[in-house]
Amino acid sequence: MAVDESTRVVIDVLTDVFPKIGTEVFDAAEARRILAQAPAMAAEPYPVGGVEDRMAGEVPVRVYWPEGDGPHPVVVYFHGGGFTLCTLDTHDGVCRTLCAGARAIVVSVDYRLAPEHPYPAAVEDAYAATVWAYEHAAELGGDAGRIAVAGDSAGGNLAAVTCLKARDTGLGPPIRFQLLVYPVTDAAMDAPSHDENGEGYFLTNAHMRWYWDNYQPDLARRAEPYCSPIRADAHGLPPAMVITAEHDPLRDEGEAYAEKLRAAGVEARTMRFEGMFHGFFGLDDFLQAAKSASEHACSALREGLR
Repeated sequence: MAVDESTRVVIDVLTDVFPKIGTEVFDAAEARRILAQAPAMAAEPYPVGGVEDRMAGEVPVRVYWPEGDGPHPVVVYFHGGGFTLCTLDTHDGVCRTLCAGARAIVVSVDYRLAPEHPYPAAVEDAYAATVWAYEHAAELGGDAGRIAVAGDSAGGNLAAVTCLKARDTGLGPPIRFQLLVYPVTDAAMDAPSHDENGEGYFLTNAHMRWYWDNYQPDLARRAEPYCSPIRADAHGLPPAMVITAEHDPLRDEGEAYAEKLRAAGVEARTMRFEGMFHGFFGLDDFLQAAKSASEHACSALREGLR
């Protein structure tokens, strides 16, 4: 399905924010400065019951509470940004939407970024924050028996890897569900969607190469399961919903990961949004498809955390 005119306008606006990142600007601090100066892409913050910045041990987090009495399920959220960019603030709208729509406490994780803190620093922070959310669920007004992880792009990678690590350590926590929004799952970048969508749809192959060079400069280690979860044994993982976009370089690797889960006997649903691009999730004020994706994501979390 071709990108329609209104969607192309949104892609062009977003592309203006990243005009040279990964092609001319290779300094992460400068790239973050460019992103910080970009105009906001959201309207007024979506209302929730409460918001508070806390520390999950040594990892900064932002906690969102829904309206109403608990105990509520808990969703640990990891933002995207190629393991290099973005902050709690850039994904504030997404977390508010999930909090209200899923009727869940959302713990948004400010994990360490590359290249200052390359792999596996983000993995360590993601897992530590999830353990903290589980151990402090009652204190937060949450239900420790109903924990999910979620994330977009690089954050989707961290959500998937947190499930792997929780299983592999044998220590938990018991994760009930994983929501993966166009997740990064394969450092090889050799799926057909990289050829089809590597230019002209906001996220480019040049961006992805830069992100991977920042996050894991050691090529020999990029196939490790906690780096590229597509290489992992998928048995015994939590049920998943994987959201992908038609015009996304990462489309195929996200869908391949869902297929790998299913082949291992894990319930995994996929939903591809035709005519959409990497980065559309959360743009509910501008794209009807984004609003639909948010609604499906919230529904999946509610169902997975019943």
